Amino acid sequence: MKFDPKDFRRALGKFPTGVTVITTRDAEGHPIGVTASSFNTLSIEPALVLWSIDKNAWSLDSFTNGKSFAINVLRNDQVELSNRFARRGEDKFAGLQTRDDAHGCPLLPGAAAAFECKTWNVYEGGDHFIIVGEVVDYAYEEGASSLVFHNGRYAVPEVHPAVQAPTQALEARGLLGDYLLYQLRQTLNAYTDDFYPRLSHFGVTAEEWRLLTLLADGEPLEQEQACRFVSQPQKELVATGEWLQGRGLLQMEGSCLVLTEKGRQLAAQLLDTAIEHEKKMLSLLDADEQAALKVMLKKVGASI
Repeated sequence: MKFDPKDFRRALGKFPTGVTVITTRDAEGHPIGVTASSFNTLSIEPALVLWSIDKNAWSLDSFTNGKSFAINVLRNDQVELSNRFARRGEDKFAGLQTRDDAHGCPLLPGAAAAFECKTWNVYEGGDHFIIVGEVVDYAYEEGASSLVFHNGRYAVPEVHPAVQAPTQALEARGLLGDYLLYQLRQTLNAYTDDFYPRLSHFGVTAEEWRLLTLLADGEPLEQEQACRFVSQPQKELVATGEWLQGRGLLQMEGSCLVLTEKGRQLAAQLLDTAIEHEKKMLSLLDADEQAALKVMLKKVGASI
């Protein structure tokens, strides 16, 4: 059975993964690094892990013919590092204070965990090669929270409320109910749960909605800038762009994204829907309170 590749990728995106940067050195000794979310455990005894690399990757030979590699598990605040190693055509290691492991593979600063591996075997797997490594050493930062990729964008792991230990102190319970992060999270969940289903009326996903409304003014935008605005790696952003381009809503002109006339019309409808939804959500506040709320949120966000 043949699947639509883009739609199949969307279905796979429902499975959250961690984000890693795999590093090695090429035959000339130059550092090589690539962002990958395909890292997984294979065996405990012996200690084996695996990841996969696209057969069209420019660094393919360095990894498939190399004798060793290192897996750097990114912390949840290392989004820019992930984006850096997902891009092509630049010195990805410029300005980074890396150190080499015992096999000369670069280890990135501040990673949540790092695994130093000898290449165990390389297997062919469709349009990818599966690289299995034997872990010879590892390290991790106790208490570090890792970066997650889910539904085509970055996310952070949180303890599920169902497994959290209940807070015993009444004072602590009162604090939690009044805690800013708790209030913001509860409000965000309620807001998105009420808004995102409305996007199905237009046949777009949340990721497509973010990109369409970002480009609603009709001006071209560089992919790298768009990545920062929608918190999506370039590879996934390009996939979203290609999907929209296939529907006649967007044009990808080199590294720029620009909406077609059909795309601008849809973006305008989406913006109108978002504005009407916002009015509904903020209807309990008067105009001055609504303006003050946005100003205060911007101030708090800018100060972090």
